[in-house]
Amino acid sequence: MDAHKSAGVARVYVPNEYTVYLSGKDRTRLEGYERSLEQELSGYLLEHARRRNYDLLTRPTVAFETDERLRLGEFGIQTRLVKPPAHEGDSPSQGEEGHTMVYSAVHEAAVPEAPSRRAEVATRAVVTVDDRRYVLDGPRATVGRSKDADCVLRDPNVSRHHAELRRSPAGDWTVADLGSTNGIKVNGRRVGSTRLKSGDKVTLGTTTFMFDVEQ
Repeated sequence: MDAHKSAGVARVYVPNEYTVYLSGKDRTRLEGYERSLEQELSGYLLEHARRRNYDLLTRPTVAFETDERLRLGEFGIQTRLVKPPAHEGDSPSQGEEGHTMVYSAVHEAAVPEAPSRRAEVATRAVVTVDDRRYVLDGPRATVGRSKDADCVLRDPNVSRHHAELRRSPAGDWTVADLGSTNGIKVNGRRVGSTRLKSGDKVTLGTTTFMFDVEQ
């Protein structure tokens, strides 16, 4: 987004369509939660645009595609600025298409062998805030001010999609910042992402909730 912004007279426009290209093996690893990841990245892009005062023609969209030319751990991102249809029923018109930017997430020699698949431990996260108690089945749950969040915090200092709780196959939970304005604190310490344990106090904005795990 930052690399493909276009400055107008009074506004800075940024791409609103993002295609992420993955190797076949990496794409397979997203099976089961690809749609959730697309929505998570869309929310992150929207928050980033708001923080930078960028203008979007529509809500940003993210889609994954397979590119067999990419090696394990590499991914490409192609951006497009797509104008909304002028009339209902029209197809959106495509603006300038950016070059595909290819990145390597890991060094090829450092890619470990895929572990054997084991049965997941289906623990549940429990979030207690004021007089409300959320029981979250996972494997992912969003926390924020938006009504479509899995755990809604009525705090103007909390971003719409502020953080995400993630369950690992072993049943452990972590909390991760989704690019929020005010960040996350766990037991008073600022973090970007960290593993949680029962009894931890997580602060988003000016709201603190108690975290617990149910087997």
